[in-house]
Amino acid sequence: MYGGKKKAITFSYDDGVTQDIRLVEIFNRYGLKATFNLNSELLGRTGELEIKGRKVRHDKVSPSDVRSIYAGHEVAAHTLTHPSLPKITDDTEIIRQVEEDRVKLSALVGYEVIGMAYPGGGENNDARVAKLIREQTGIRYARDIKTTGIFKPYDDLYRFRGTVYHHGEWDRLFDMADRFLSAEPDDPMLFYIWGHSYEFDLYPERWAQFEAFCCKIAGREEIFYGTNREVLLFD
Repeated sequence: MYGGKKKAITFSYDDGVTQDIRLVEIFNRYGLKATFNLNSELLGRTGELEIKGRKVRHDKVSPSDVRSIYAGHEVAAHTLTHPSLPKITDDTEIIRQVEEDRVKLSALVGYEVIGMAYPGGGENNDARVAKLIREQTGIRYARDIKTTGIFKPYDDLYRFRGTVYHHGEWDRLFDMADRFLSAEPDDPMLFYIWGHSYEFDLYPERWAQFEAFCCKIAGREEIFYGTNREVLLFD
């Protein structure tokens, strides 16, 4: 149960980009909660990405602004510099990338960071990496980039997958919301949405569409709205 409720919704966004500021404003407007996964050594850097012929800003938030931007939500680790962890052969470097990021972010936000999302695309984690993180760091949960399409809670919190990736599975987002909202479950259900806030700038009309999605799912008495930490580690 999630705070005495059988259904929960949470969001997760990677990279700590400045578009997170607008996204947080939307979440706050509708009483929704999210977790934001940051690379502490990349904070404050500016950049640009080109995705399928479209350019988008990829500027990281300033370290001094992290606490205020993400107040009321959760900050989690994403490694120091965003490497592909399975490609690192030195176990101590994997541990350093995760644990030092976790410690640095904890100092910025004023509470102990205990979650993370694996960085990079493709096969961005494996059993070796997950074991090192579980046994050698203070991380208590870690998210993959793949999705399940179902609302079942997770058994393995160190290699779990979200329900839907908003950018890559945009057409499914509202249909899945309808299914989730209409469900009357006997067992707990978790709707986990993840992505990158800069992706909204690739198709600017999606900002308004996503706000409509947030409005649609918000304010339900039967649903618990929490950060990743709150829904994954619920009592």
